[in-house]
Amino acid sequence: MTDTIPQPSEVEATDAAGAGLLVLAPLRLEANAVRRGLREPTSRVRRTGMGAAKAARIAGEGKPLPFGPMIVMGTAAGVDPDLKPGDLVVASEVSDGSTVVSLPGADLLAAELRRAGLPARAGKLATVPGLVRSSQRSKLAAKGFLAADMETAVLVGAAEDTRPRAVIRAVSDSGFGPGMVSGGLAALRSLRLAAPVAERWAAACAERTVLLAGPRSFCAGVERAIEIVERALELRGAPVYVRKQIVHNTRVVADLEERGAVFVDELDEVPDGATVVFSAHGVSPAVRDAAEDRGLSVIDATCPLVSKVHAEARRFAREGYTVALIGHAGHEEVEGTLGEAPESTVLVETAADVAALLPRDSSKVAYLMQTTLAVDEAADVSAALRERFPRMRAPGSDDICYATTNRQAAVRAVAEDADLVLVAGSKNSSNSVRLVERSERAGTPAHLIDGATDIELSWLSGVSVVGLTAGASAPPAVVSEIISALSGLGPVTVTERITTTESVQFGLPREVRR
Repeated sequence: MTDTIPQPSEVEATDAAGAGLLVLAPLRLEANAVRRGLREPTSRVRRTGMGAAKAARIAGEGKPLPFGPMIVMGTAAGVDPDLKPGDLVVASEVSDGSTVVSLPGADLLAAELRRAGLPARAGKLATVPGLVRSSQRSKLAAKGFLAADMETAVLVGAAEDTRPRAVIRAVSDSGFGPGMVSGGLAALRSLRLAAPVAERWAAACAERTVLLAGPRSFCAGVERAIEIVERALELRGAPVYVRKQIVHNTRVVADLEERGAVFVDELDEVPDGATVVFSAHGVSPAVRDAAEDRGLSVIDATCPLVSKVHAEARRFAREGYTVALIGHAGHEEVEGTLGEAPESTVLVETAADVAALLPRDSSKVAYLMQTTLAVDEAADVSAALRERFPRMRAPGSDDICYATTNRQAAVRAVAEDADLVLVAGSKNSSNSVRLVERSERAGTPAHLIDGATDIELSWLSGVSVVGLTAGASAPPAVVSEIISALSGLGPVTVTERITTTESVQFGLPREVRR
C-alpha cells in the first residue's frame, strides 16, 4: 500500500470490475493503522493532512480521487454520550454547517462492521473548524450528530455523486471516559480492524440493475389486519392486546407496539375485559371460547381467505370426511385450522405423510391447504393424495391465496434474469420463505432479509443484477430502503416487472368501522 494517489495509467491497469479501494486518512497514525489492516494489493491509502484547509488542498489538486470506491477513515470526537473510545461511526450524512452530503448505505456498512465484531453505529457526522470543546458536544448532540471531525465534509464533497463514498470514523475522545492517549489507541485499533470490512465494502461496489418484482409487499388481508389494530387503538385507546403477531413481520409489530399494541402469546396474558385482536392467521374455536369465558372484547382480524379454509374444514368434517390438511407444523394458521375439526383433520407435510395416512374410510378423504404454501410444493403433496385416494374431494376453490400465488410467479420472473434475489420479509413469514425457495428452485441464490442491514456485502460481490421482492406481510417502505442502501454502493437502475395487478379489498369488521 502506497501513500500516493494512483495516476490515470495505474487506474487503467486495474481490474475492469472496479478499481481498488482508495482510503483517505487525515493523519499518518490513522493512515498507518488502516494500512496494517488492509489485505488487498489494489487498496491505496492517501494521507490528506489534518484540518479542512489541508483537505481542501488535496481536493483542489484537479482529480484527487481518480479511481474506484472511496472511503474516509480516521478518528473523531464523539458527541453522543452513548459512544465510547473505539466505537465506530459510519456517516449517513456529513455536514459542515452550510452544506450537507448524504451517504446512502451507511446502515448496511455499519451492520457489516457489527458482524465483524466491531461496535458501529450509522448516523450524522459534523465537520467543524477546530478541535471539539466540551461546550460544543451537547450542542452538536442536540442537532442529532454522533461525532465530529475537521476534514470529512471537504473530502466527500470532492468526489462526484456517482462515485461510491463512505465514511468510517473511530471515536478517540468521547468526553465522558478515558483520556486522549488511551482513547486514541482504542480508535486506531478499531480503524485497523475495520480496514478489511472497508475492502469488502469496496468489493461490493458496482453499477447495478434492480429488477423489482410486481406484485410485492402487503396483500389485502395484511392491510386489513394492520388497519384493524390501528383503528382499535384509535377508537378504544391503548393498550389493545393482540394474540400472536398480527402479521409475521418484525417491522409491522414494532411499529404497532410503539403505538400502544401489546402482543401476547396466549389469552391468559390479557387482563379480564380488555380488548383483544385475533391475528390474520386465525384461531381455533377453543381460543374463541376461552376469550368469551374471560369476557374479553374480541376483534377478529383473521384474513377472509383463511376463514374460508376454516369453513371448508368444518363442512368436510360434518359430512364425515377425513381432512388432509397440507401445511407446515407449528404455523399459527395450521394450528387454527386443525382446531376446527381436530378429530377429523390430519396434517400432511410430505408425500411420506400421505403414505402413512390412515383414514376411517378411504372413499371419504378430502384435502385443504395452508394459504401461504409454495404452489409446486403443495401440488406434489396433493398429487400424492390423489394417487392414493382417487375419489378424494378438493376445496371448492384454491386454498393457496391469490397473493401467495402472484408473488411466487413474480419472483420467478425476476429470478430468471437476476444474479441474486433479495426477499424482504421476516423469518417466521411462511409466504416470504416460500419466495426464497421459489428463486432457489429457479437456480438463482436468494436471501430473506428484514431490511437493508441484513444484507451481507459478500453476497453482492460480482453481482450486477439484483432481483428484489417482498413477502405479503412486508411493508413497501422496506423495499425503498433496500434500493437506497444499494445506491450507496454505486449507481442503481430500477426496472419493475409486473406479472399481474391486484385489486382485491376486504371490508373491516363492524367493531372498528367508523
